Amino acid sequence: MRTLAALVCMLLAACASPGARLRAPPLPLEMRAAPSNFVVVTVRNDPRPLATRAGATLRGYDSAGLYGVTSDARATVRAITKDYGLREVSAWPIAALRVHCVVFRVPADTVPAQMIGKLAKDPRVDSAQPLNAFATETDSDAGTYNDPYASLQTVLRDLTVAQAQQWSRGSGVRIAIIDTGIDFEHPDLAGQVIARRNFVDADDAAFRFDRHGTAVAGVIAAVPDNHIGIVGIAPDARILALKACWQAPQPGAPATCNSFTLAQAIGSAIDMQADIVNLSLGGPSDPLLARLLRRGMQRGTIFIGAAPPPGMPAGFPTDVDGVLSVGVAEESTGGGSPRLLAPAHDVLTLVPAGHWDFASGSSIAAAEVTATVALLLSQRPHLTAAELFGVLARTSQHLTTRDVPLVSVNACAALADVLQRVGCGAARDPAAAIADSAAVHPSASKQVNVAN
Repeated sequence: MRTLAALVCMLLAACASPGARLRAPPLPLEMRAAPSNFVVVTVRNDPRPLATRAGATLRGYDSAGLYGVTSDARATVRAITKDYGLREVSAWPIAALRVHCVVFRVPADTVPAQMIGKLAKDPRVDSAQPLNAFATETDSDAGTYNDPYASLQTVLRDLTVAQAQQWSRGSGVRIAIIDTGIDFEHPDLAGQVIARRNFVDADDAAFRFDRHGTAVAGVIAAVPDNHIGIVGIAPDARILALKACWQAPQPGAPATCNSFTLAQAIGSAIDMQADIVNLSLGGPSDPLLARLLRRGMQRGTIFIGAAPPPGMPAGFPTDVDGVLSVGVAEESTGGGSPRLLAPAHDVLTLVPAGHWDFASGSSIAAAEVTATVALLLSQRPHLTAAELFGVLARTSQHLTTRDVPLVSVNACAALADVLQRVGCGAARDPAAAIADSAAVHPSASKQVNVAN
């Protein structure tokens, strides 16, 4: 009994440790090399109610720890595997959708699109789709901070971060970064990453040396006033590092993800009750991933995605209604789908092994807006995605410090709006900002509400 009690205590301690690294099944290498050879299928997975007994404490369905695969779901998968000549590669239950998700290898003599068509008509199948591929979107006044590189962070001035941080630093907000791994041992991220999961492999070293996720995390939550490096926009927010993408071997190439890894990471973010999910990536429309985002939205999660470059078609995640789409202010041409804008050209941020470097692209712009939303949610946690978009759009500013006029979100003006306070510098030429951004923010209010 003493041994059993000790084991139980160890297990509970491991579960309670916020920094504990949680294991996930690794991504099969074949799925990285040839994703078109696979299909993703879901079947219903409704567990029976737990039987009551003396002394038992029933827990709700949404408890991820109790949600497993039912015998009915397993039997259905076995039957589908046999009937269509498929080979199961990996599978996992998705608690948020009450389904069991399976990745199948399609026979070599079968066209995957035709197989998906057959599976979609099978009444036993909840959904069937390709294993889509996605890629990250990065192109590879500082206040009174004592961080040595703060003076090089022009976005601190552009987004009025120093003024905004007088009112909010993102305390109490949990941000899931679904990306590559993150250098959680970087000296400028000390204590910021409270949980991490790896849906790609079991390589801890690669997790810490992934560049893209580290850059995104640095923009959001780098520790200020530690005499090291740079300043994060929302440094009191806490990061859930969910690795769903892997670095390409070619220098400068975008990181890659797929439906398999992203579905697990999004489901995990929902189960971990993330307040915000940052998706600095893009790819084709994906029905399964869209369902997961909609379920997360029903639970109050805010999703923020990197918009594709101008002229490129919209896809996941920004084609899902309710996702805050973020583009690069320097690339904005007006028109297109509603999106927020933030400056994202040569932004100083973190890179692995305790270093700093510049990064550009809508991945960085999305991270800036994610951090700004964290500042707002810390003070007004019940703001919806629509309300956040409205506030950020109508308080956007016209930047006059660059050769080309730019429109950008303004962290301090947005906070002043929701807190109904004064004391932050007004957005630069706000009337012109709203006029110039009307095509970019068609749903935004025409009235500017900025504290002077």
